[in-house]
Amino acid sequence: MTIYKKTPVALALAASLTSSIALATNADADMETIIVQGDFRQAELKRSASAVSIVGAEQMVERGAQNLEEIIALTPNVNFSSGSQRARYFQIRGIGERSQFSEAINPSVGVIIDGVEFNGIGSISSLFDVEQTEVFRGPQGTRFGANALAGMINIVTKAPTDEFEGNFKLSAGNYGSYSAGIALSGPASDALNYRFAVEQYNSDGFIENDYLNADDTNNRDELTVRGKLTIDATEDLAINLNIMHFDFDNGYDAFSLDNTRHTLSDTPGVDKQETSAVSAQFNYQGLDGIYFQTLVSLADTDLGYGYDEDWSNPTLCLENDCPYGDYASTDYYARDKAANTLEFRFSSNEGNAIFNGTTSWVAGVYVKQEDEDLTREYTYLASDFTSRFDADSFAVFAQFDSQLSSKTTLTTGLRYETRDASYSNSDGFNEDLSDNALGGKLVLSHQLDDDNMVFAGVHRGYKAGGANTDGTLPDELRTFDPEYLWNYEVGYKASLLNGDAYFAATAFYMDRKDVQVKSSQTVMRDDGSSEFIDYLGNAAEGTNYGVELESNWSATENLNVFAMVALLETEFTGFTNANGDDLSGREQAHAPNYQFHLGFEYFLTEQLSFSASVEGKDEFYFSDSHEQKSDSVVLVNASVTYQAEQWLVKAWSRNLTDEDYQTRGFYFGNDPRDGYTAKPYYQYGEPMVFGVTFDYQF
Repeated sequence: MTIYKKTPVALALAASLTSSIALATNADADMETIIVQGDFRQAELKRSASAVSIVGAEQMVERGAQNLEEIIALTPNVNFSSGSQRARYFQIRGIGERSQFSEAINPSVGVIIDGVEFNGIGSISSLFDVEQTEVFRGPQGTRFGANALAGMINIVTKAPTDEFEGNFKLSAGNYGSYSAGIALSGPASDALNYRFAVEQYNSDGFIENDYLNADDTNNRDELTVRGKLTIDATEDLAINLNIMHFDFDNGYDAFSLDNTRHTLSDTPGVDKQETSAVSAQFNYQGLDGIYFQTLVSLADTDLGYGYDEDWSNPTLCLENDCPYGDYASTDYYARDKAANTLEFRFSSNEGNAIFNGTTSWVAGVYVKQEDEDLTREYTYLASDFTSRFDADSFAVFAQFDSQLSSKTTLTTGLRYETRDASYSNSDGFNEDLSDNALGGKLVLSHQLDDDNMVFAGVHRGYKAGGANTDGTLPDELRTFDPEYLWNYEVGYKASLLNGDAYFAATAFYMDRKDVQVKSSQTVMRDDGSSEFIDYLGNAAEGTNYGVELESNWSATENLNVFAMVALLETEFTGFTNANGDDLSGREQAHAPNYQFHLGFEYFLTEQLSFSASVEGKDEFYFSDSHEQKSDSVVLVNASVTYQAEQWLVKAWSRNLTDEDYQTRGFYFGNDPRDGYTAKPYYQYGEPMVFGVTFDYQF
């Protein structure tokens, strides 16, 4: 749906000046306790000198959210792309990948769940029993290195408790959706606390397959299992252990020749992921003046992704005139991916800062080993395509927080990272890749008073280069170089009205060098059909700049108001895509010029509350290889909650007005009925969804 742009932006700007993002949804919530956990040192949100947003557990419940993709619109300048069953790729401030086929890539936006990296495979980001989701915007070169050129999404699940508690949740909604989950937590002994959570979620999905007369070819079948232990091993040693298993066995039948939610495929695809992972954090305080941490993670993932390439069936051209006949093709990708990380981190204890007690510090080393085996089964290949990718990364890092005065802090961070990778495939292509990169930050923050802070920073981010692997690409398109990014930003954070309101504003300018962009070529086959090939290449440079505003206001004892608005401008300089088009001055893909989220929660009684919100974003280009854009969109969400002492019942709805909007788009010919004339094809976001959730605490 196309909307009039100026009205929602004007409303969002006006609201954001008096109210910010829903950091807490209860009017009695204490905003002072909102803690950022993903950085080297934990800090209160309002005192964190960085552009970071936190989405809490109550917000997730408020939206009936099941997955990360369903809450990402609450954070400024964050978008996601489909082309899959669940969102795997995210864009922050206009930067981020949109899909992956043959090539092994290093994503611009990382996803971490309880210390385990799920970069590029974050579709299993279930939100059951999650404490908070932290979105770091801008390059995180010191903390996360090559995994966070544009930013990082850090998901923190709930921790074990000192006393026994439990949570049982049931939900049911339209499209045959239902879930059941249970979490148990408590002490196993004086030195050991545990938490265990398991949830099963099912849905028929939002697609009807008219050829198969089925409504579940784009279904969701998602199992999440997590376990956590906190162990006080000795007086000086504490251990945090996380174990997780995800089994997402989802269908994939999302694109239609008619650009509707009705498909005609005879062999619907799949989008499956099974992951087992463990992370451990060893915290040792027995060294004089030094806090020592060891962080370990191991993850093994099997992914299956495939689709009906023709989106058609054998009867289509029997019932319709097809000038060039039809074709039948499927394309399947099976990946076995392993990633192991090890980090040793040393930091100064409280009261043991250096330089006359003015400077606290963190330093350490990071090692990552990853490998990926791919098998592609494609109709137009004489035999299966296979490949192997291995990469070893090593980094050293340090950060110093210097107290220049009682109110002014200078943070200096530096990270040097090397990456050695090798790639080989069954087409005889072999490539060794080696990168060295330097990232870091320089941030000056000043506490005006207890409730107001300003900061200014310069950050340098980076990501590794790589190789495109499709056998039909020419040699000059085989490899792509590393990308670098300078980010300049200023910010202001305030606690207002005696702590009843929170406000944050950030302005940023990003200078991108050797931009890695998605491009494509279309190769015509002898039978008149076409093969669509996408790949990564380097543009000359790009700029991204904008403003991000967030606020939250407990207006009365019964009313909480929140708002977010983000403005973004992007462009390429000196970039000519594979089609020969000069894109200098054009906006970058998946980078809407504005986004907003406005809403309120009102307590009618102590037990009964009502909330409503409106969110939206501007149109954006789908790709750098064609001119097709999404529509701008406004979505309405609402919920009603009745809460007793130990349980609550919530009726909720997202996209209450049932708007159609696109999350992914391509441009090529694929319909035999019109002679394979090139035209846009879309994947749509979720329609109106509604349901009821029952949550019992014991």
